[in-house]
Amino acid sequence: MGILSRFNDIISSNVNALLDKAENPSKMVDQYLRKMANDLASVKKETAGVMAEESRTKRLVDENEKEVAKYAELAKKALMAQNEEDAKVFLTKKQSLEATGAGLQMSYAVAHENAIKMRQLHDKLVKDINALNARRQTIKAKDAVAKTQEKVNKLGASAGKSEGAISAFDRMEEKVNRKLDEATARAELDSQPIDEAQALEEKYKGVDVDASVSDELAALKAQLGIN
Repeated sequence: MGILSRFNDIISSNVNALLDKAENPSKMVDQYLRKMANDLASVKKETAGVMAEESRTKRLVDENEKEVAKYAELAKKALMAQNEEDAKVFLTKKQSLEATGAGLQMSYAVAHENAIKMRQLHDKLVKDINALNARRQTIKAKDAVAKTQEKVNKLGASAGKSEGAISAFDRMEEKVNRKLDEATARAELDSQPIDEAQALEEKYKGVDVDASVSDELAALKAQLGIN
């Protein structure tokens, strides 16, 4: 049967190989499960048809055997009634039914074998679907972790670039500080030199005032009789 070889190819397909080649394993496993669910629906239909054919041929075999047994019994009764001609008719019918029965037995044997194969394929496909469903969440979880890791790696690379930018800003700040120091130094150098005489002049500018205060203080003490 073509159906048997076709579904055998479906079931024997290497799921792991398909997932390894997939760019998005999480999406791939969902697609594969949908495909297998569709395949299972077809397998169920085909299996039901094959099993129905097995039941039909088995029923025909059983009915034929009953007919054979019936005419064999009629032949015996005819002989017991000393009616040999009637016995011959019954035996002829019995032999005809036996010939038909041989063909029915062959049909039933084929139908039975096909039913076994289809049931095996059906059960294997159900088992594979259940197993893949059980692994589905694990595959999706691992895929999510992998995607997160990729994002972390990219952010880590960006952080490296930001460190480079900070280092560049540090160099620029150092350069600006150096320019500021140089400008301050030039300002000091450009200012007028200190006149020492003028500084001392400021120091002694109030000496006369201080002397008159001392004289007035001495006169006040003398007036009060304070030594």
